[in-house]
Amino acid sequence: MTVQQKRILIIEDERPMAKALELKLGHEGFEALAVFNGKEGIEELKNQKYDIVLCDLVMPIADGFYFLKNMKAEGFDIPVTILTNLSQDEDNKKAIELGAKDVFVKSNTPISEIVDYVKNALK
Repeated sequence: MTVQQKRILIIEDERPMAKALELKLGHEGFEALAVFNGKEGIEELKNQKYDIVLCDLVMPIADGFYFLKNMKAEGFDIPVTILTNLSQDEDNKKAIELGAKDVFVKSNTPISEIVDYVKNALK
């Protein structure tokens, strides 16, 4: 499977961040789609196959914890990486316990580093 065929779901309520990730990943040859809360993320997984999910934790309507719990309940087995502004170990630990593979603090992580992480994760 080539990089052009890899699909990335971005779940991020901060629209500028969501759009920046979507554009940067698109420029790298990925097919990326942004939705804006965990409920929309679950619905998108029901409609399309994705290879990896980038998910914020704090969002209105349905947060990242909602997404992680419901993704598991729905039987999806897709790697999820959390992108959050929370640097609290308790929240990060909870996300990992719910199935997230990694956690990045957005304010400490350049988008280029997130893109490199996605490239390596999907090799």
